[in-house]
Amino acid sequence: MSPASLRAVVLTVDQRGSRRSDDAVPAALALLADVEVLRPWERTAGDEMQAVLDSPASVTAAIERLVRDGRWHVGVGIGGIEAPLPDSTRAGRGEAYVAARAAVGAARTAPHHLRVEGDNAWCRHLESALWLWAGVLERRSPKGWEVVDLLAAGTTYEHVGATLGISQSAVSQRAAAAGVVEAGRAADLATFLTAHALETA
Repeated sequence: MSPASLRAVVLTVDQRGSRRSDDAVPAALALLADVEVLRPWERTAGDEMQAVLDSPASVTAAIERLVRDGRWHVGVGIGGIEAPLPDSTRAGRGEAYVAARAAVGAARTAPHHLRVEGDNAWCRHLESALWLWAGVLERRSPKGWEVVDLLAAGTTYEHVGATLGISQSAVSQRAAAAGVVEAGRAADLATFLTAHALETA
C-alpha cells in the first residue's frame, strides 16, 4: 500500500431481483441516512449503491439495516483506497473498491447474500461472524423486531410490556425468541473484527 492511501471499508450493495420489483434504492438511502460514512452512499449503476466507511461501528450498523431490509446482495470490501479521497464515492479507487466489487458479485450465491473480501485473515473471520449474525436477524418475527426496536430505544422490559399491552414475561419470551442477547454479542464481535481488519496491513 502506497503512502498516499488509507484503509477503509467499501460497501457495495445490489438489489435482489430488481427486474421483478420496484427500485429499492431511494428507500435504502433514507434507511442509511444517519449512519456515519467517510464518503456518502451513491447509486452507482442500476439498482446498485456504494459508500466508503472507516468506522467499524458504522459498518455494523449499515449491514444490520441492509440485512433486516432483506432486499440486498451485500459486498464488503476491506483494504487500501487512494488518498486524498474524491468528493464522489464512485470516483474513488483502490484495493477496497476491487474487493467490494468481487464481494457483491459473490454475494449472489453466498449464505445470507453477504460476502466479505479483503487483504488479511480477519476478513474471513468477519464474514463468518456476519453470517451467524444474519442468521439470527433473518429469523426474527415482526413481533420480535417490535420488542427489539423498543429495547434499542433504551426502554425497560416493563415499559415495553406497557407499550405493547403484554406482560413482562411475554416481553422476555419475545426477546429470547428474537435472539436479543445473541445478536448483541454478534454485533459486538462484528465490530471488533472489522476494527482488526482495518488495522492489519
